[in-house]
Amino acid sequence: MRRVLVTAGGSGIGRAMAEGFAAVGHQVWVTDVSAVALADVPEGWRTTVVDATDEAGVKVLFAEIAEVWGGLDMLCANAGVAGPTALIEDIALEDWRKCVSVNLEGCFLAAKYAAPLMKAARAGSIIVTSSTAGLYGYPNRAPYASAKWAVIGLMKTLAMELGPFGIRANVICPGAVEGPRMEGVLEREAAAKGMTRDQVYEGYASGTSMRSFVEARDIANMAVFLGSDAARLVSGQVIAVDGHTENPDPKL
Repeated sequence: MRRVLVTAGGSGIGRAMAEGFAAVGHQVWVTDVSAVALADVPEGWRTTVVDATDEAGVKVLFAEIAEVWGGLDMLCANAGVAGPTALIEDIALEDWRKCVSVNLEGCFLAAKYAAPLMKAARAGSIIVTSSTAGLYGYPNRAPYASAKWAVIGLMKTLAMELGPFGIRANVICPGAVEGPRMEGVLEREAAAKGMTRDQVYEGYASGTSMRSFVEARDIANMAVFLGSDAARLVSGQVIAVDGHTENPDPKL
């Protein structure tokens, strides 16, 4: 039984990850910025309402984890927001900063406070959620793509710094994931490009070899594998779960 923290675990990919870890018998602790998102978690899960970019709140969270659990075996740094969908010249600096802060600083803070707990045990696994936008970039999504590229660099650094302590770090890059968050992206992109929502959806799907979106459970399955002994020497890797992206911006 391992002790797993999933940030932004109240819904979407984070919720699926938490369910996946719980299903194989691990202890699960999930955070979310929304108390509503944590209201219906299964019995036995621990929860904390915290903003991933609030260092004081994150510090308290990890102090509580150390007190209650005595340590931490796995961190899924999953907190993120989609950010604005607009041309670079139309993006407000405030919107840029908010998107980059949640996606990048949220990951940094979680890793900052998880590292000492894992170093003490000389073992651990850190799994960072990036995106295929962090591999290819994506038009009209500059803040998001920039932050998701940056977390890959952060993960590579963590793998180097923490590897001597027996701690692994990896990134999962989901493709387009079915769900409410992606629906918002589709609607905003359709408006920005003068297309219908269905046209944008088909564009995303047609850009992959498997011609499909992925589901949150697909990302969760990869996270469970990366956190397992089967992946004991897998570190510093960037793994896409996307049906194989051939063209990140297909033109219909």
